[in-house]
Amino acid sequence: MTNKNFNLIISGVGGQGLITLLKIITESALIDGHDVKSSELHGLSQRGGSVLAHIRFGAKIYSPMVSEGKADLIMSLELLEGLRYLGFGNKETNVLINRYSLPVLGGLKEEEILKSLSRLQGNRGSTTSSGPDKNLYLVEASKICKEKLQKEVISALYLLGYAVYKKLIPLKEESVLKAIEKLIPEKYLELNKKAFKLAKA
Repeated sequence: MTNKNFNLIISGVGGQGLITLLKIITESALIDGHDVKSSELHGLSQRGGSVLAHIRFGAKIYSPMVSEGKADLIMSLELLEGLRYLGFGNKETNVLINRYSLPVLGGLKEEEILKSLSRLQGNRGSTTSSGPDKNLYLVEASKICKEKLQKEVISALYLLGYAVYKKLIPLKEESVLKAIEKLIPEKYLELNKKAFKLAKA
């Protein structure tokens, strides 16, 4: 990725580590030598509130905002938040979602969200033999982190690891690890590095 700017949307709910994830991605892109712009978080970063962030990096970035239909990657830490912001994507956009849903009174059930995701993904113009979900990655990040590391909150780092190792985001592994070392307090450092590397398996 030398000539093209990379447009990223991150969504989730307060308490999932989205602010930390935003800082790590921004720092990683800077380490890799990119110009970076990220938006302030939109919404409520308090626990349970909807949160949205825009990040753009490349040779030269003039605005942090990703236009609708222009995202290269939509990364969401929660199912409903992933569904909510699909409009930023197009038929080439990769959509990476943590298969975790926050219980909402009177809200959509997980099966309904998954059906809607699949249907909307299919309506974005994908006609390949691999079907409508060719760019949709549903990952059990929270479940895996809880089982392997006894902490769900670091699922954001697992999701970033997945994006890096699957080449969904053009950041180097060593740059992300440097950013984690710079930004995460020492007592949580090894845990966060483990969550990131866990996605390599």
